[in-house]
Amino acid sequence: MRDSTPAEDQPVLPSAAGWRIVARVAPALWPAGVPWVKRRVVLALAALVAAKLVTVATPMVYKAAVDALAPETPSPAWALGAGAVGLTLAYGAARFLTVGFTQGRDALFARVGQRALRILLFSILPLILELAMVAAIFATFFGWSYLAVLAGAIAAYVAFTFRVTEWRVAIRREMNAQDTDANQKAIDSLLNYETVKYFAAEAREAERYDRAMRGYERAAVKTGLSLAFLNAGQSLIITLALVAVMAMAAMGVQAGRLTVGDFVMVNAYMIQIAMPLNLLGSVYREIRQSLVDMAEMFGLLDRAPEVADAPGAPALAVPRGAIVFDDVRFGYGPDREILKGLSLSVTPGARVAIVGPSGSGKSTIARLIFRFYDVTGGAIRIDGQDIRAVTQASLHRAIGIVPQDTVLFNDTIGYNIAYGRAGASHAEVEAAARAAALHGFIASLPQGYDTPVGERGLKLSGGEKQRVGIARTLLKDPPVLILDEATSALDSRTEAEIQESLALAGRGRTVITIAHRLSTVADSDLIVVLEAGRIAEQGSHAALLAAGGLYAAMWARQQAEPETGTEIVTGPSA
Repeated sequence: MRDSTPAEDQPVLPSAAGWRIVARVAPALWPAGVPWVKRRVVLALAALVAAKLVTVATPMVYKAAVDALAPETPSPAWALGAGAVGLTLAYGAARFLTVGFTQGRDALFARVGQRALRILLFSILPLILELAMVAAIFATFFGWSYLAVLAGAIAAYVAFTFRVTEWRVAIRREMNAQDTDANQKAIDSLLNYETVKYFAAEAREAERYDRAMRGYERAAVKTGLSLAFLNAGQSLIITLALVAVMAMAAMGVQAGRLTVGDFVMVNAYMIQIAMPLNLLGSVYREIRQSLVDMAEMFGLLDRAPEVADAPGAPALAVPRGAIVFDDVRFGYGPDREILKGLSLSVTPGARVAIVGPSGSGKSTIARLIFRFYDVTGGAIRIDGQDIRAVTQASLHRAIGIVPQDTVLFNDTIGYNIAYGRAGASHAEVEAAARAAALHGFIASLPQGYDTPVGERGLKLSGGEKQRVGIARTLLKDPPVLILDEATSALDSRTEAEIQESLALAGRGRTVITIAHRLSTVADSDLIVVLEAGRIAEQGSHAALLAAGGLYAAMWARQQAEPETGTEIVTGPSA
């Protein structure tokens, strides 16, 4: 039996649930209003039936050719005059037609197969069809005793294959888990190679990986032995049935009831059905896994999204860019409230900074504005429109975010900047790069805008990645800009350079800056200080210093440690 390596970490899907999944997928094979799919399915099924008819007829041609070599044996009426050579050529043509019809079926169904997973239609159906035809031939030409042997062999083969396959699933699950563990350890040690070297732990990591590989080796050996047992059992069942029917046929030839061609035909049929039966175990496993995977997929599709557009929601209109937080409350769970009645008005075009100790709710505000979550109390309005009442797509188009860690795609610099707006021209991409003070650096590269940035932008420095993030946000041209700790991971020199780009990016827009390094927001129009989910104080930099409150204490501490900008930690990050 052919072995395969699909993920087998799921339980057996109940048959009732399995048939429900099949019923749900079936319309994709016969969709209303898509006539080409229906035509292809019909033609593919016709090719399938034709292939099986030719397959079942092939041993008959073989029998006639053998009988034609014995002059005393009468040939069947359809073979009269063909001769042994002609029948041999016909036998070859039949075998070729079998392959041709099968490949034609697959070619016809290829496009349909992309619309719905073939589970049953072209996996089990051909096997059932061929077995039914062979059973009918055995009963018609040889008698019920031959049919009984064939049916008993098939029943024993199927039962043995399914039972052993289920047993092997547990072994394969263990092997897959060990393989995943070994790969994870290898990737972990390679990604953290600096830490490994810092602690001279190369030998320790090698031993850790070797332990995982020993576990995989044991499981792989079990898998190989179980496969050998399965193959041996299947072969024994088929061989016993083959010997039984051939012995019966041999006695029939000796008694004059059958010809030598009949003896050969019985052998050909038994060998012929052994080939599709050999695939039964892997087909059964793949079908079962497909049903489980589709059940999970439909479960995800049927799950109601946590954040959904209201029925008939209009697009967000942002003529000014005013943002109002009206008694906003939010928590990631009922026992963990992050924002506790936050009220704040941001005037159009203003530069507002939100600062505060870790855990005060700064980053949560950015997530709520972008509507990654819905508020649990109060409302957030942009130009008077509750963001829950407009489409998410329009909200996302109106807001640009430059995060602390800009994540880039494993593509070119040009592609990553152009990601800010679909269909942007090269001139527009270059203009955005110039605005982010990035064009000079790009022009110095041999490949210019076609320079690959590597996975997650690893070929660029932190400052270069941030400038790419700023450039693509400028290309997006949103009326509202959120800077979420956009420079906190950079050194002081790079931070100063990026601040100039951010200042340019904020011109003519409403800008909300979330920061813990207070020196980066001292020139903001309004600074809002959060503490424990509430506004502790707000005002200009000078006014807050004069007030001598939390902001002044944070400023004094950070001025004592200007390079690190250590923030006051009062609780878990929010």
